[in-house]
Amino acid sequence: MTEFIPELTTLAAYTVAVVVLALTPGPDMALFLAQSITNGRSAGLLALAGASTGLIGHSIIASVGLSALLAASPMAFTALKWIGAGYLCWLAWTTLRHGSELTRDITLTRQKTLWYAYAKGLMINLLNPKIILFFVTFLPQFVSIADPHAGGKLFFLGLWFIAVSVPVIVPLIWTAAGFSAWLKRSRRVSRVFDYAFAGVMGGFAAKLLLAQTK
Repeated sequence: MTEFIPELTTLAAYTVAVVVLALTPGPDMALFLAQSITNGRSAGLLALAGASTGLIGHSIIASVGLSALLAASPMAFTALKWIGAGYLCWLAWTTLRHGSELTRDITLTRQKTLWYAYAKGLMINLLNPKIILFFVTFLPQFVSIADPHAGGKLFFLGLWFIAVSVPVIVPLIWTAAGFSAWLKRSRRVSRVFDYAFAGVMGGFAAKLLLAQTK
């Protein structure tokens, strides 16, 4: 198993980069915090779990080379880009139309609410072609192509990304949940939050559509 672990200096540099990337705002981070604020810490953590599951999938794809193949195909990349942007727009639209769980009547069971949080986290990650580009362009910087264990090391680095980023993000989710009670006291403030979240999702959708394969 040790042959799949990069050298200590390489792993240390990669770890620092992951921490910085984990703290960089993105649609996944916006979703984690939104779920935490509107549905509580459990929903925020499950959204994070869903996104982490998606990262495992991307790690597997990158390790067998399919990620690079997809990124090299303009047609496949464009299709995934539009699907991902459409999903972000759908999240924005449903939030504006129905409001968050803070402003609507509670019609979903707690179990369904948590399941939806997990599913949203999974989909927002799997349908983001920029994640594919990350694994294609970023991970190989820490693995030599000539390394006979390159595939295994890419998979390890994908899992290491999860191991490092989760402890960084969890405190943010935990803190965000503290705003829930405050928001629930004012429907107007809750709607402002809805519009802000929808705007963020719409902005990321537009940014995603401008993403290039090269």
